[in-house]
Amino acid sequence: MGQKVHPYGFRLGFNKPWRSRWFAKHGYSRLLQEDVELRRNLTARLQSAGVSSIEVDRPGNKLRVTIRTSRPGIIIGRKGAEIEKLKQDLAKKTHREVFIDIQEVQKAELDAQLISESIALQLEKRVAFRRAMRKAVDTAMRFATGPFVCKGIKVRVSGRLNGAEIARSEWYLQGQLPLHTLRADIDYGFTEAHTTYGVIGIKTWIYKGDILDLSKRRVGGMTDPEPRREPRGRDRRDRDRDRDRGGRPPERTYEALPVVAAAEPTGPARQVPPVDLPRPAVRTTAPILPPLMSPQQPSWKAEARQEAEAAPAETVTPAETVTPTETATPAPTPAEGEGEKS
Repeated sequence: MGQKVHPYGFRLGFNKPWRSRWFAKHGYSRLLQEDVELRRNLTARLQSAGVSSIEVDRPGNKLRVTIRTSRPGIIIGRKGAEIEKLKQDLAKKTHREVFIDIQEVQKAELDAQLISESIALQLEKRVAFRRAMRKAVDTAMRFATGPFVCKGIKVRVSGRLNGAEIARSEWYLQGQLPLHTLRADIDYGFTEAHTTYGVIGIKTWIYKGDILDLSKRRVGGMTDPEPRREPRGRDRRDRDRDRDRGGRPPERTYEALPVVAAAEPTGPARQVPPVDLPRPAVRTTAPILPPLMSPQQPSWKAEARQEAEAAPAETVTPAETVTPTETATPAPTPAEGEGEKS
């Protein structure tokens, strides 16, 4: 539980572009380390310029660096003196021809990285962390007008807040923030504030709506088409394989069946009953008796009862009646000796 995934890496290649675009067959680790050091040095050198992101391209033996910043005048300098000096320093370190592109961030209040850096700067100046977080959230929701969209923002700070000995986390959320939705355009920023009590981490999420057209990549309002591979024709290996197998098999041809026009129906439309469907069973006409009533008597019992009622009753005299005890066993006769005594 509690395992989080980076919102930018989670959508990488789906609706977010890579921030380093180059290919190397040899020396990949050296170029990767060069990119990491380049970003670290530029971020430290241009700390006061409000740098949001740094992208690196390596076309051939050249190096193109794209810097998105909220204060382009600080990087360019008077008559371009500062940017020329920066270009010479990078060329001396990388031994390549360097090109630097500067892109201005229109709304710094709606950039996640710049918001986190602003909160970190306030925390280092001993500003209350709740006040700094609430101010950043309210400012972002207030500046979301016109083409600049902000449907939700979340700010989270973690560390020894207010100098407490036990570190904890506090966060504010306003609006909606669908982190599991891939098509959601979520901007993410992270900064560390180095205070006298320790390091405090600041994370910022900004939900800018859904990207329904996946062919567009939103990077500061710019669109980057998705690279697609060209369809490959039949190369030499396919031709050699077909030749070894005795030539390419002929393609199958299929003749189209003639289309017969259906006859137009005449007269009123009628629905033909289905033939193959099962028909319901025919119910008997006998009434269904409730369970509490006695079952119906069979017909032969009713006829016997009617015959018994119609026939006259036979008269039986009392003299003719014989009890079962008289017919079964006769009464015992008294003995001779007993009669004389009596």
